[in-house]
Amino acid sequence: MNRKSSRGKCFLCNGTYAKGGMSRHLKTCITKNAASKETVENKAKTAKTKDCLHVQVKGRYLPQYWMHLEMPIATTFTELDFFLRSIWLECCGHLGAFNIRGQSYTVAPGSDFSDKSMNVSLARVVNIGEQFSYEYDFGSTTELTLSLVEKTKKSFLDKKIAVLARNDKPEYQCDYCGKIAVEICSECIYVDAGWLCEECVEEHECSKEILLPVVNSPRVGVCAYAG
Repeated sequence: MNRKSSRGKCFLCNGTYAKGGMSRHLKTCITKNAASKETVENKAKTAKTKDCLHVQVKGRYLPQYWMHLEMPIATTFTELDFFLRSIWLECCGHLGAFNIRGQSYTVAPGSDFSDKSMNVSLARVVNIGEQFSYEYDFGSTTELTLSLVEKTKKSFLDKKIAVLARNDKPEYQCDYCGKIAVEICSECIYVDAGWLCEECVEEHECSKEILLPVVNSPRVGVCAYAG
């Protein structure tokens, strides 16, 4: 049976916490960290530059993959789209879209559709405590669920969008021998199989060209995603 991690690391204090307790931990840790940075920040910075959003994101169908993000209050969906692609999703330049209360936000909304542009800030559209979704690739789709947890003060002074916390990489057992899998067959994954250890990769029937590395992302094993 594959073990799916439910723990992760807080990058503010380097502590490890269960997924369910990370949000509670961050409420305290963010406040403590922001307060400690207050004395060393350049006083010429405006309050606006310090105001941030705490956003939680997880795989919709693979919730063992999750992150907590900190971003400036003026961050747009375009900027968040780029960040999610770079850290979790990008493989072949597929399109993506956010959905908030039934309204879709895309990179290039067409005149014949009701989609809106991503070039709008999250804070103008999403309410505190509200959930919304994101889809990457409308063929082999990876779906994410996001929530705007709270407004905070900036913790990472040198980063625009920063990872506050992230899940530990889940370990999956090889479907042949039970050892730790290091590769996944991008065809067999659709029949809930194809996890392969280093030794069993050689015995797998499918072409090695469609094998992908096991990576810490909800897009593991999909399309050509290799991390």
